[in-house]
Amino acid sequence: MDKSKRIAVIGAGASGLCVAKYLTAVGLDGTIFEIGTQIGGLWKFENDNGRSSAYSTLHINTSRGVTHFHDLDFDPDVQAFPDHRDMHRYLIKYAEHFDLVRRIRFKTRVIDIRPLFDPAKGEPSKWRMTFEAGGSEDFDAVIAATGHLTKPLHVPMFQNDFKGEYVHGHDYHSPERFVGKRVCVVGVGNSACDMATDICSTVQSCVLVARSGVMVLPKLFCGIPFTDITRAIQRPWLAGWIRRRLTRWLVYLVHGPMDRLGFKPLDKRAHVTSNARVVTDIAYRRIRVKHGIARIEGRKIHFVDGSSDDFDVLLAATGYLIDLPFLKPDILPIKDNGLDLYQRISPPDWPGLYMMGFFNTDTALNMVYEYQARWIRDLELGQAKLPPASEMQAAIKAKNDWLASTYKDSPRHTIEEEHVPYIRDLKRSLKKMRQAASA
Repeated sequence: MDKSKRIAVIGAGASGLCVAKYLTAVGLDGTIFEIGTQIGGLWKFENDNGRSSAYSTLHINTSRGVTHFHDLDFDPDVQAFPDHRDMHRYLIKYAEHFDLVRRIRFKTRVIDIRPLFDPAKGEPSKWRMTFEAGGSEDFDAVIAATGHLTKPLHVPMFQNDFKGEYVHGHDYHSPERFVGKRVCVVGVGNSACDMATDICSTVQSCVLVARSGVMVLPKLFCGIPFTDITRAIQRPWLAGWIRRRLTRWLVYLVHGPMDRLGFKPLDKRAHVTSNARVVTDIAYRRIRVKHGIARIEGRKIHFVDGSSDDFDVLLAATGYLIDLPFLKPDILPIKDNGLDLYQRISPPDWPGLYMMGFFNTDTALNMVYEYQARWIRDLELGQAKLPPASEMQAAIKAKNDWLASTYKDSPRHTIEEEHVPYIRDLKRSLKKMRQAASA
């Protein structure tokens, strides 16, 4: 085991703190670089790093029992579904508990990462990081944990054709600015439904445009957090189709069929939405559901069902684009808003470079971060060895083909992972890599 390595972690959010904890716990020298002055990343509302998409009413979609890291619980008085304040305090507590704060360099923006080695020659990895304030440092490995919910994905028709107020979900902070206005919310993901339910009681009118089918999970089932119930059926020995069918059945018992609410039926898998209020707001007609926008003329929005309305605000919860300004495309290209990474972590051609948290999944992210962190830790300790590049590229192609055939065509689904098979794959690949290292 080589514990003399210097490892850089970019980002002091949940994934960056998690991997730094796993590395430093075994004696590796890890340094965290954070462009702002705060710990917590996304979960620090109005974070001065400018990258948080949090809003004032944001709660996490999974219960506290599913969300916390395995070795540190929330404080006893934290609510069943932590809000952004709870999450921010928890991540500060995590950083302090595992002595990570002293390893964070605040106000340090990384602007370039370049390899100083030739992997084709079998040279050990070495990376040079350059900083906006000047200077550079060399590291044996670099882990990007900067998240993928920062750079807004703008739909040109919405942004350019609408002549009222256009707001992307990234810039939504609170409902007060929309009081008394006519608002069209585009999207049917978690943020879109949160925003629609935030504003619908105080606006003049609210339309939610759901361009594709959706399954809206309840927050509670018989008074129990829904994710605590689904956790009981998320077992690797239970076939995936059974898990999905059981989940759909439970949702049906609570909400009934989605088309009764005005949503399209799902024809392919999609990232689920979790919301406690949107179904009631639709039933009370505070929110009207439309299936798509045909065209926009000034402030008038024409919907695909032939109807039209005038609006003051178009609130676009249209998602995000992966943004890696410190990595040149010749090192890691972004293709169709996806990254070709072995097990969602490693570029096949560049050992010593890792991406943490660049996925969407159906459970609490923190749980999956821990499995990714253990995977990286063992590689950096020399206890595991990556497969040949050709084998990694074949695995990546197989995953991309499967996603294209299974999930609806959407930028967010290029990084979608169902957590049970993904964690299983991480465990299997790590076991195989450990065997290769010991051979």
